[in-house]
Amino acid sequence: MNTLTDRYLAATLRSVPTQRRDEIATELRASIQDMIDDRTGGGQDDATAERDVLTELGNPDLLAARYADRRLQLIGPTYYLVWLRLLKLLLSFIPALVGTIVAVVEAAGGKGFGAVGTGLVTALEVAVQIAFWLTLVFALIERSQPTMDLPDWTVDQLPDVPAHRDISLADTIASVAMLVLTIGYLPFQHYRSWVDDAAGDNLPILDPALWSFWLPLLIAVLLASVVFEIVKYRIGRWNWTLFGVKAVLSLAFAVPVVWLLLTDRLLNPALGERLSWLAEGDNRNTLGAAIAVGVAAVLVWDLVDTALKTRRQTA
Repeated sequence: MNTLTDRYLAATLRSVPTQRRDEIATELRASIQDMIDDRTGGGQDDATAERDVLTELGNPDLLAARYADRRLQLIGPTYYLVWLRLLKLLLSFIPALVGTIVAVVEAAGGKGFGAVGTGLVTALEVAVQIAFWLTLVFALIERSQPTMDLPDWTVDQLPDVPAHRDISLADTIASVAMLVLTIGYLPFQHYRSWVDDAAGDNLPILDPALWSFWLPLLIAVLLASVVFEIVKYRIGRWNWTLFGVKAVLSLAFAVPVVWLLLTDRLLNPALGERLSWLAEGDNRNTLGAAIAVGVAAVLVWDLVDTALKTRRQTA
């Protein structure tokens, strides 16, 4: 159902304590229905009565604040909701945009991987500045003009009832973050691996010869996986098409890695000159086989787990 009452309840309940939502939902729905029944008993049709009742109850954010016994006084009740809406809007894209621009400029200037840290710090500073100056402006407005003819709230502003999602935003962010870190590490280890050769220069962990084909291929697969995670979140639930794409991407990454490990082509051969234990006996092959088994085990477990989720969500 997606009636005006359902939308009003959803908009109200999103801002009340979780442990009280069921209680408040039952109480509020019953109150709304009683008020609608009173109006329809007087001759109004159901749709008009519902709209009039919800209009009389007013902005669901204000009603939620009353249910939660929460005062809207950071700025003041007159401007609080306008301030909060504008703050969320500005913070949703400006810090990320500025941070990205700074990181790109720093990277172009030769700062390398350190440009990412500069971009993150800049984004945080921009977010703090936006919050401070926007709050100051609204505080000054409230004190210089305590009342203003703001548009009245109407039921047409009610959002739709949020669709149930089996794929959470938190999981998507974590997956994308891990993929981005992996993508960043592949070139980063070539310049800073914390292992030096005899001359004191950086010694890459992965064989530099892989940059001719294999590492660019793996990076391309990881970038495709980032796009897949975003598309998956937009769809909101697993289906067999998504499972198939995930299986292809997982195999496209894991199979080359396992093959390179088993053929002793993944790790830098020069590591044996600095890490003596790696050159002893069959240690290098044993290490490669152990990592390959670990990669294969993670692949199988992930695909089985994803298949079970897909089956459950498509049943």
